[in-house]
Amino acid sequence: MTYQPTPIYTGTVVLGPRIEELVERLAESNHDNWALRRISEGWSYGANRDDTKKLHPDLVPYADLTESEKDYDRTTVRETVKAIMALGFEIRPNNA
Repeated sequence: MTYQPTPIYTGTVVLGPRIEELVERLAESNHDNWALRRISEGWSYGANRDDTKKLHPDLVPYADLTESEKDYDRTTVRETVKAIMALGFEIRPNNA
């Protein structure tokens, strides 16, 4: 059997500027959660990734990541937010 991914269709979901701000904040939190998990597993910063020594170049604050690394987190979060909305849920600020 060949695996055929079937993610929730999000092609019609458009995110406004406020939701994109949320995506950025959640992307930073996503990175921080990943980093906390890695650090708790004994990983630390290293200029080059080394799985044996548990070194990783992305164990830095989100602001210090390359744009391509930030985009990885943004894409993950953006697609999750879009899937939530595609399933009929609303995301809005408390003061809306």
